[in-house]
Amino acid sequence: MKTLLTAMAASLAVLAASPFAQAQERLLIGSTSSSSSHYGYFVAVNQIINNQVDGVSSSVAETGATVDNLRRISRNQIDLGLVTTNTGYHAYEGLNDFEGHPVDSRLLWVYTVAPQNAVVREDSGVTSLQELEGVRFNPGITGSATEATTEAVMKMLGIQPDYVRGSTTDIVSSIKDGRLAGYVKSGVGNRLDGSTLDIATFTPIRVLSLTDEQAGTLREKMPDIGVVDIPAGAAEGVPPYTTWAFGVAVHARPGLDEETAYQIVKAVMENPEPQANAFSAVKGADMAQMTLDVGTVPLHPGAARYYREQGLEIPEALKPTE
Repeated sequence: MKTLLTAMAASLAVLAASPFAQAQERLLIGSTSSSSSHYGYFVAVNQIINNQVDGVSSSVAETGATVDNLRRISRNQIDLGLVTTNTGYHAYEGLNDFEGHPVDSRLLWVYTVAPQNAVVREDSGVTSLQELEGVRFNPGITGSATEATTEAVMKMLGIQPDYVRGSTTDIVSSIKDGRLAGYVKSGVGNRLDGSTLDIATFTPIRVLSLTDEQAGTLREKMPDIGVVDIPAGAAEGVPPYTTWAFGVAVHARPGLDEETAYQIVKAVMENPEPQANAFSAVKGADMAQMTLDVGTVPLHPGAARYYREQGLEIPEALKPTE
């Protein structure tokens, strides 16, 4: 009997020492609709966390995207999730839809940027944003974040186009036949949107750039958006330009353990291939720099530690707070 008890005790000791018996930190990741390509991105991130981060077990939840994720973060129902940088800022500061009930979430990383491209017909005669004053122009598809952001940007810059509303199909047709000078359309990484390329097939286009002064105004006065430099080649013959943008990011609840956040960010930054396979816009992207360029809320301390270790300078607005 004594021998049996000794053997059982030894077996339990071995089991307790086994990594499989150690308690796993369980995390839930809020994503978006499973029909979205962004959902596939979060599936890839989930696999990276489970394969690369010791002591952590994660799973992905299908959600209603940004606003839903922020509300779930505020209720501690998810640990991290998809948040667009502009809405994340509004929530953090208690603005717009979050007035009176701010949501505190912390930035981990930005995985893609949606440049807001102001595109006009080349024969419209419009060569600068300022020249859109009084010109028939679509600010973005009705009800979209692009529309709201364009109107806010133009108001900040003191420009009043003659806005024309409509669906993508209607607006593209109107630009093709010359009834509109142009529109603003989200890009895909550093490439123009497919509808813009469709227009450009038979109608020469021009992409308008912010001036240095305009870019400085937006950086100072509109912290909910980023200002990005797009290299030449957004489409054939398009030179480099500067425009406003918002990012799609991963935010965490403030109480997420610092070491866990650090290990997650490290694993994601150092394993880009699975992410690029799931979401092509990630391919070749410098996510760390992108995070610091267009992030809008303070970094989680664990994320900040990783970026500092890479020798990156964290902007004042993104430095972790208590």
